[in-house]
Amino acid sequence: MKFVKQNKLLQVLSLNSISVAVSFVLGIISTKIISYFLGTSGMALMGSFRNFSTMLKSMATLGISNSVVKLVVENKEDKRELSVIYSTFFWLFLIVSLVFGCTTLLLAKPISQFLFFTEVYFIPIQFFGLLLPLMVINTFWLAIYNGLEQFKRIIYIQIFSNVLVFGLTALLIWKQYILGGLLSVAIGEFLMVLVTFLYVRKDNSFFQFDLHKIVSKKYITIIKNFSIMALLSAIIAPLTLIVIRNFIVKTHSIEEAGIWDAVNRLSSFYMLFFSSGLSMYYMPKLASLQTDAEFKTELKSYFKTLVPLFLLMLIVIYICKSIIVKMAFTAEFETVNNLLIWQLLGDFFRIMTLAFGFQILVKTMMKRYFVVEIIFNLTFLIFSIYLIQSVSIVGALQAYFFSNVICFILVLVMFRKLFRSN
Repeated sequence: MKFVKQNKLLQVLSLNSISVAVSFVLGIISTKIISYFLGTSGMALMGSFRNFSTMLKSMATLGISNSVVKLVVENKEDKRELSVIYSTFFWLFLIVSLVFGCTTLLLAKPISQFLFFTEVYFIPIQFFGLLLPLMVINTFWLAIYNGLEQFKRIIYIQIFSNVLVFGLTALLIWKQYILGGLLSVAIGEFLMVLVTFLYVRKDNSFFQFDLHKIVSKKYITIIKNFSIMALLSAIIAPLTLIVIRNFIVKTHSIEEAGIWDAVNRLSSFYMLFFSSGLSMYYMPKLASLQTDAEFKTELKSYFKTLVPLFLLMLIVIYICKSIIVKMAFTAEFETVNNLLIWQLLGDFFRIMTLAFGFQILVKTMMKRYFVVEIIFNLTFLIFSIYLIQSVSIVGALQAYFFSNVICFILVLVMFRKLFRSN
């Protein structure tokens, strides 16, 4: 207990574990509901819409919510400067999200054809486009909370939001099946906005800024650099998943694509514990570091504390995989047991790569960021297309593992000077 109290990363992870535990339990139950009512094909369609919604939200924020965190961390003692930062990002987010929202409304049917191989499901896409500006404002609020290190607020928001979204998802799937499931993705985001808004009203002193100061030229360069970096990931990562899924559907079946999505969904549950904790603690911490020596110290803490914990969790998951799969899915998804090992191995290398990836992001190392993102997604896509034809969907999971190993070696090469310094 004393070690946990002295280690801020573990404190955040411990506090965050409550939210993750709720998310994990609700996620397992909701996955069971999806697998029971919608089957493997429904799992694939839901996966496509989640990838699309993630991509659209990131594009609408220009992928720069991380730059909000960075600037808030650097200026949190200067209320006047914070007001300028808030106003700049608020108006920028609002205008861009309105443009993307209107475009989505107009192109809903072609998007539905691309995602679902039919125009029937254009209504959930239109709902998402309509609500997009509110979702983007929610991202803006949460980024401010993160920059101010209001971790408890973020965790409470996550818990209440997840409970409401779970209830809505279960109800809509029960009543409307696949259409209800797709609608729950869009409407669930709106519920999250409402929950965050209740906290923002209570903490209005954190969010006071002058709306008349439209855009500060001072931050345009920072925004441009972050947006170029983050937009690449925001577009290429979900698009890669959608293309791989569509390739599985065309070469094998939508049911096989659903099995692959089930593995990805299971991975998202345990990855949530670490990724959310890292976003809340590790990113603001790295933004405040000034020297390579400080980063090296933080890196040692990461590999001594976080990586062994993550490895232990993966081992437990692998040992208990049959029980977990039986809890989360129906008998139709039993194949997941044989596929999970490749996802676990890939995620292990991904967590180690993230130790350097966050530093690349917060320090705006654009060339390194482009190289890592492009190589990961390109190798993932190429390996998947080649291996899926040979060994079916296990090939996509093997491709994920190989791509993560390559990227881990790549970041070690990029930061080799760090290991040579005393």
